[in-house]
Amino acid sequence: QVELLESGGTSAQPGGSLILSCAAPTYVFGRYSLSGWFRQAPGKEREGVAAIYAGNNTTYYDASTKGRFTISLDNSRTALLLILNSLKPEDTAMYYCGTNERVVGPWYELRSYKYWGQGTQVTVSS
Repeated sequence: QVELLESGGTSAQPGGSLILSCAAPTYVFGRYSLSGWFRQAPGKEREGVAAIYAGNNTTYYDASTKGRFTISLDNSRTALLLILNSLKPEDTAMYYCGTNERVVGPWYELRSYKYWGQGTQVTVSS
């Protein structure tokens, strides 16, 4: 079982920035892995925010986050990062990271990920 630990979630003001981290203490994100960030607001379904394919570092973004969020893997491929800029109140949600050793489906579908973290809360308000 792969353990993923998210951190970095906190309260921020609109227009602010945050950095979320998804650490894998005993796991290296594989060369052909797909890893992503999802979020879930109260009363809503979990939705894809961004993802990265480690094979060629191709990144994917939801239309609501493109240009504001940046996803990356650190050099050792033991942490998945998400930089959140120009935060909006609608970004408020629990953020989860997920990963799979290989690509089995579209980046924005939950079924494409095999392992999940427990989540970190992001709250954007003035």
